[in-house]
Amino acid sequence: MTTDVTSAVEPQGPEDAESSRSDAARAATRETLEDYTLRYAPRSYRRWLPGVVATSALGGIAYLADFSIGANIGIAHGTVNGLLGIAVAAVIIFVTGWPLAFYAARYNIDLDLITRGAGFGYYGSVITNVIFASFTFIFFATEGSIMAQGLQLGLHIPLPVGYLLSTFLIFPLVIFGMKVLAKLQVWTTPLWLLLMVVPVGYLIIGHPESVNTFFSYGGRDGGSANFASVMLAAGVCLSLIAQIAEQIDYLRFMPPRTPDNHRSWWRAVILAGPGWVIFGAVKQILGMFLAVYLISNVAGASQYANEPVQQFLGTYQQMMPHWLALLLAVVLVVISQVKINVTNAYSGSLAWTNSFTRVTKRYPGRIVFLVVNLAIALTLMEFNMFDFLNTILGFYANVAMAWICVVAADIGINKYLLKISPKAPEFRRGMLYNWNPVGVVALLLSGGISIAIFFGAFGPAVQPFSPIFAVAIAVLVTPVMAIVTRGRYYLRRTDDGIDLPMYDEHGNPSDTTLPCHVTGLDFERPDMIASARRGPDGEVRYLSSLALSTDRTGEHVLPPQ
Repeated sequence: MTTDVTSAVEPQGPEDAESSRSDAARAATRETLEDYTLRYAPRSYRRWLPGVVATSALGGIAYLADFSIGANIGIAHGTVNGLLGIAVAAVIIFVTGWPLAFYAARYNIDLDLITRGAGFGYYGSVITNVIFASFTFIFFATEGSIMAQGLQLGLHIPLPVGYLLSTFLIFPLVIFGMKVLAKLQVWTTPLWLLLMVVPVGYLIIGHPESVNTFFSYGGRDGGSANFASVMLAAGVCLSLIAQIAEQIDYLRFMPPRTPDNHRSWWRAVILAGPGWVIFGAVKQILGMFLAVYLISNVAGASQYANEPVQQFLGTYQQMMPHWLALLLAVVLVVISQVKINVTNAYSGSLAWTNSFTRVTKRYPGRIVFLVVNLAIALTLMEFNMFDFLNTILGFYANVAMAWICVVAADIGINKYLLKISPKAPEFRRGMLYNWNPVGVVALLLSGGISIAIFFGAFGPAVQPFSPIFAVAIAVLVTPVMAIVTRGRYYLRRTDDGIDLPMYDEHGNPSDTTLPCHVTGLDFERPDMIASARRGPDGEVRYLSSLALSTDRTGEHVLPPQ
């Protein structure tokens, strides 16, 4: 049940007003105890082993959109251009995703909280939250469309009804947080891997000629390898760069890194963080391979070779009776859609909630924005966005790359190389400036110019290279803006008013707890900040970051230092 924690009329008396605000903060806190919306994920909750967190995170990349993306770029540009484009995109995604994944796992915060202190400011990261929320409903709609295609093929359910089913199926699973999602991802992964890998292995072993056909395929125009086609293919693949934000929604629950677990900890962070793109690239190549196989062996297959359910059905039919092949293809599509869309819905609801609460100081409940996100995705499906997938992804790639590359550049260059940006992440209200021109200006320039290039504003010769411009501008402008502003807009304060260490002897966030004056609950040290209002005897009082984010009066916000 969703709770609007700030809908009550403010009482007139100051004591009643403070009591009402405390009740609102307590209600918001109770609702976020499962998924830690807007908050640092405390050590007391992070009880999973690194391998479990990694498996859960990788379960979120079970989507079949990779097969469609690979098929589309292969059909459009040919195998060689498609493979090179996938490789270019994978390298960029891995390099930019690495610092983000490390910060999430090391400091146990999501990408929104990382973005705040990596060049954008307390309110500035609202812009990137909207970008990420857009990613979740675009890919929810893509996967929902694929599932609807499977239901239509296997059960003759009309596509509009299939869109509804693929949406409503996800809702009850996402009401709960990380505990349920982790179990779902771990339990379904073995069957998903088996259904996906076996048919491809069969084709390679049983029909070796399909491999030669695949590598010689020239695409729709039959052209040879060329740089423009490679970059157009890479641009579509780079739309997935924002997937690192969904990986981080799991990685923030990593246990502390200690001498006893450091190997498994690093392995989990690398594989489930930037390493997700390795698995994604493999799926794109497999989608291209299956599409070429269908086009080469089935009459009229070019009309549907980009649909994953048709790709697997056509392959399964080489191995078994039609009814069993159809059953397995539909099962694979349904499992894949559920595995990824619980993550899309979950992460999208967090992103919308973060933005709304920060701007309005009201916490309406994550379930409200779960409904909003699913409604937008359903609308896209009903308008048949699948037919325009390449164009949508190509456009979105420029925006997503601008955001991710700016944050990665701030961490890698401004924090570690130039040492202008504070190395330790900061996300708490009052500690940050509301806006930081470093990230905001870099995002606007990178995204704006690359989008203009994408739509041909600088001529057709430059148009295919909009992804390169998005990356280059972000990486260049971010440190330049930090140097120009001399880093003065990163931290509003360096002292949070608490005389306790933030980190333990291994550099992990401390698990020491402090009482929150507003909610009456105990929170761990990294999630706390001193109140600007002293107690009746002049004693320091503490607030959790969530209580402070819902403080509409601003009376608890510490003054600039």
